[in-house]
Amino acid sequence: NMRAFTLMLGLKTLWVLVFSSLSNTLAVNNSGRWWGIVNVASSNLLTDSKNVQLVLDPSLQLLSRKQRKLIRQNPGILHSISSGVQSAIKECKWQFRKRRWNCPTAQSPNVFGKIVNRGCRETAFIFAITSAGVTHSVARSCSEGSIDSCTCDYRRRGPGGADWHWGGCSDNIDFGRVFGREFLDSSERGRDLRYLTNLHNNEAGRMTVFSEMRQECKCHGMSGSCTVKTCWMRLPTFRTVGDFLKDRFDGASRVIYGNKGSNRASRADMRHLEPENPAHKLPSQRDLVYFEKSPNFCTYSGKTGTIGTSGRYCNSSSPALDGCELLCCGRGYRTRTERVTERCNCTFHWCCHVSCSNCTNTQVLHECL
Repeated sequence: NMRAFTLMLGLKTLWVLVFSSLSNTLAVNNSGRWWGIVNVASSNLLTDSKNVQLVLDPSLQLLSRKQRKLIRQNPGILHSISSGVQSAIKECKWQFRKRRWNCPTAQSPNVFGKIVNRGCRETAFIFAITSAGVTHSVARSCSEGSIDSCTCDYRRRGPGGADWHWGGCSDNIDFGRVFGREFLDSSERGRDLRYLTNLHNNEAGRMTVFSEMRQECKCHGMSGSCTVKTCWMRLPTFRTVGDFLKDRFDGASRVIYGNKGSNRASRADMRHLEPENPAHKLPSQRDLVYFEKSPNFCTYSGKTGTIGTSGRYCNSSSPALDGCELLCCGRGYRTRTERVTERCNCTFHWCCHVSCSNCTNTQVLHECL
């Protein structure tokens, strides 16, 4: 429906930007209507860092006016956005590879399917990891010189400590956070519980990248000594971000729509999130929040968009979530053997080639019924 479409405009916009590089035309039928972004060679509506021009069908309006303006004002950022979302998709699949919901995706603009229109834990993670991916990629691209409108963060300069000083090229996390907020959050519409949770989870992704920034240093001195160090701030690896958000997913807070009840407060100030259980503390900026129960991921459902676990490989000896009992939802599993030939016993010969043997092994695979 149009309400769900509007709420998810930001993420769907990013996904179309990612997959627009895979084919000349990308579109999806949404309630009988086709929309998408088309790669063309005769328009200057949007141009990425590789001078690939992207034009939006004006009747479809996938990108808002503000989003188009932001991309025009920041040449080179389109490629960075696309890279960030691809990292988010890859990380989501890694983090949930052993779960019943394993972050399934499709080769279409609506990458994650109907789950994004819900308000469950999985939806919260998708919003947070996508927001984090854009923030991380844009901040890194600034320090690499890939975006014309930003550079390294040079605010940390000069004295630092007894044997070190600020210098080098810090990743520009502030630019990444501001751009991510303006680009993604501007697509959210309404003032209901879904709107508040989406914005909160977007910010949780950005805050995770920011809070995990670490100091990195390089030594200077005679003969390799470390008489003095030059230090700068470096982004965490995206795996670190994914690990943190996965922990927050496991401890996500179920929330309800709160109202401060003050006649003097503005309507915007009165709206906030409260824990469903009054005994629980308010969620922090880095916590993930959700407001509805997750669907049953055991079986296929066209209504919820879940694909089920039939055909998934499981670990027969594991009592954890990847074990056959839990992953197969009690339906049982079939076992088969498979012969796999791989390169092995590789030797490097000076100079310069590698010779390998072919080794054939038999693998025992367990597949959910």
